Amino acid sequence: MTRKQKRGVFIGFIFAAAALGVFAVLASLNSAIAYFYTPSDLQKLAKPPAGVIRLGGLVKQGSVAYPGGSTTVQFVVADKFAQTRVTYNGILPDLFREGQGVVVEGKLEPDGSVEASQVLAKHDEKYMPKELADALKKQGVWQEKNAPHS
Repeated sequence: MTRKQKRGVFIGFIFAAAALGVFAVLASLNSAIAYFYTPSDLQKLAKPPAGVIRLGGLVKQGSVAYPGGSTTVQFVVADKFAQTRVTYNGILPDLFREGQGVVVEGKLEPDGSVEASQVLAKHDEKYMPKELADALKKQGVWQEKNAPHS
Protein backbone atom coordinates (compact mmCIF):
# COMPACT_ATOMS: atom_id res chain seq x y z
CA MET A 1 0.00 0.00 0.00
CA THR A 2 1.32 3.41 -0.89
CA ARG A 3 1.57 6.28 1.52
CA LYS A 4 -1.37 8.02 -0.19
CA GLN A 5 -3.57 4.92 0.13
CA LYS A 6 -2.67 4.50 3.82
CA ARG A 7 -3.63 8.13 4.46
CA GLY A 8 -6.95 7.59 2.65
CA VAL A 9 -7.73 4.51 4.74
CA PHE A 10 -6.81 6.40 7.94
CA ILE A 11 -9.04 9.35 7.01
CA GLY A 12 -11.88 6.95 6.12
CA PHE A 13 -11.48 5.24 9.48
CA ILE A 14 -11.60 8.60 11.30
CA PHE A 15 -14.81 9.61 9.45
CA ALA A 16 -16.43 6.23 10.18
CA ALA A 17 -15.54 6.50 13.89
CA ALA A 18 -16.91 10.07 14.01
CA ALA A 19 -20.14 8.98 12.28
CA LEU A 20 -20.53 6.11 14.75
CA GLY A 21 -20.00 8.52 17.67
CA VAL A 22 -22.59 10.98 16.33
CA PHE A 23 -25.07 8.12 15.84
CA ALA A 24 -24.53 6.92 19.42
CA VAL A 25 -25.07 10.43 20.83
CA LEU A 26 -28.23 10.99 18.78
CA ALA A 27 -29.62 7.58 19.76
CA SER A 28 -29.08 8.26 23.47
CA LEU A 29 -30.62 11.75 23.20
CA ASN A 30 -33.67 10.36 21.43
CA SER A 31 -34.36 7.93 24.27
CA ALA A 32 -34.03 10.73 26.85
CA ILE A 33 -36.50 13.11 25.19
CA ALA A 34 -39.91 13.50 26.82
CA TYR A 35 -42.41 15.46 24.72
CA PHE A 36 -44.91 17.74 26.47
CA TYR A 37 -48.64 17.25 25.92
CA THR A 38 -51.86 18.59 27.39
CA PRO A 39 -54.87 16.26 27.72
CA SER A 40 -56.35 17.90 24.58
CA ASP A 41 -53.13 17.24 22.65
CA LEU A 42 -53.21 13.55 23.61
CA GLN A 43 -56.83 13.27 22.53
CA LYS A 44 -56.06 14.74 19.08
CA LEU A 45 -53.17 12.37 18.29
CA ALA A 46 -53.82 9.78 15.61
CA LYS A 47 -51.13 7.48 17.00
CA PRO A 48 -50.31 7.38 20.72
CA PRO A 49 -46.73 8.41 21.54
CA ALA A 50 -44.27 5.70 22.53
CA GLY A 51 -41.79 6.19 25.33
CA VAL A 52 -41.82 8.77 28.09
CA ILE A 53 -44.11 11.79 27.84
CA ARG A 54 -44.85 14.82 29.97
CA LEU A 55 -48.48 15.65 30.62
CA GLY A 56 -49.46 19.04 31.98
CA GLY A 57 -52.70 20.53 33.15
CA LEU A 58 -54.73 21.22 36.25
CA VAL A 59 -55.56 18.56 38.83
CA LYS A 60 -59.33 18.13 38.57
CA GLN A 61 -61.29 18.98 41.72
CA GLY A 62 -62.49 15.84 43.55
CA SER A 63 -60.42 13.46 41.42
CA VAL A 64 -57.63 12.52 43.86
CA ALA A 65 -58.08 9.01 45.26
CA TYR A 66 -55.90 6.58 47.19
CA PRO A 67 -57.28 3.13 46.29
CA GLY A 68 -56.62 0.52 48.94
CA GLY A 69 -54.97 3.01 51.31
CA SER A 70 -51.56 2.50 49.72
CA THR A 71 -49.01 4.97 48.34
CA THR A 72 -50.64 4.59 44.93
CA VAL A 73 -52.65 7.67 44.01
CA GLN A 74 -55.01 8.21 41.11
CA PHE A 75 -56.06 11.64 39.87
CA VAL A 76 -57.23 13.38 36.73
CA VAL A 77 -55.22 16.01 34.85
CA ALA A 78 -57.55 18.26 32.88
CA ASP A 79 -57.51 21.27 30.64
CA LYS A 80 -60.45 23.18 29.20
CA PHE A 81 -61.39 20.51 26.63
CA ALA A 82 -60.17 17.09 27.82
CA GLN A 83 -58.93 15.10 30.78
CA THR A 84 -56.51 12.22 31.34
CA ARG A 85 -56.43 9.78 34.25
CA VAL A 86 -53.04 9.45 35.98
CA THR A 87 -51.77 6.73 38.32
CA TYR A 88 -48.69 7.39 40.44
CA ASN A 89 -47.02 5.12 42.98
CA GLY A 90 -45.07 7.21 45.46
CA ILE A 91 -45.24 10.23 47.68
CA LEU A 92 -46.70 13.34 46.07
CA PRO A 93 -44.93 16.71 46.37
CA ASP A 94 -46.08 18.87 49.31
CA LEU A 95 -47.51 21.47 46.92
CA PHE A 96 -49.70 18.98 45.03
CA ARG A 97 -53.36 20.05 45.34
CA GLU A 98 -56.60 19.79 43.45
CA GLY A 99 -57.16 22.73 41.11
CA GLN A 100 -53.42 23.47 40.86
CA GLY A 101 -51.07 23.10 37.91
CA VAL A 102 -49.11 19.89 37.63
CA VAL A 103 -46.74 18.20 35.18
CA VAL A 104 -46.42 14.42 35.29
CA GLU A 105 -43.81 12.37 33.50
CA GLY A 106 -44.48 8.78 32.56
CA LYS A 107 -45.76 6.36 29.95
CA LEU A 108 -49.06 6.46 28.12
CA GLU A 109 -51.00 3.25 28.69
CA PRO A 110 -53.13 1.56 25.99
CA ASP A 111 -56.33 2.70 27.76
CA GLY A 112 -55.26 6.36 27.43
CA SER A 113 -54.23 6.84 31.05
CA VAL A 114 -50.71 7.77 32.16
CA GLU A 115 -48.60 5.66 34.50
CA ALA A 116 -46.50 8.43 36.07
CA SER A 117 -42.95 7.98 37.27
CA GLN A 118 -42.62 11.58 38.43
CA VAL A 119 -45.05 14.31 39.55
CA LEU A 120 -44.01 17.97 39.53
CA ALA A 121 -46.15 20.59 41.25
CA LYS A 122 -45.83 24.35 41.04
CA HIS A 123 -43.53 25.79 43.68
CA ASP A 124 -45.40 28.92 44.77
CA GLU A 125 -48.54 30.92 44.12
CA LYS A 126 -47.22 32.66 41.02
CA TYR A 127 -45.34 29.94 39.15
CA MET A 128 -46.47 27.51 36.52
CA PRO A 129 -44.16 25.68 34.08
CA LYS A 130 -43.82 27.67 30.85
CA GLU A 131 -45.10 24.85 28.63
CA LEU A 132 -48.18 24.40 30.76
CA ALA A 133 -48.87 28.14 31.04
CA ASP A 134 -48.50 28.54 27.26
CA ALA A 135 -50.87 25.62 26.60
CA LEU A 136 -53.47 26.98 29.05
CA LYS A 137 -53.12 30.49 27.57
CA LYS A 138 -53.83 29.07 24.12
CA GLN A 139 -57.06 27.56 25.50
CA GLY A 140 -58.03 30.79 27.26
CA VAL A 141 -57.80 29.29 30.76
CA TRP A 142 -54.59 30.90 32.04
CA GLN A 143 -54.85 34.52 33.14
CA GLU A 144 -51.50 36.36 33.01
CA LYS A 145 -52.68 39.08 35.41
CA ASN A 146 -53.56 36.52 38.10
CA ALA A 147 -50.30 34.64 38.23
CA PRO A 148 -47.38 35.26 35.90
CA HIS A 149 -45.12 32.29 35.20
CA SER A 150 -41.36 32.47 35.47
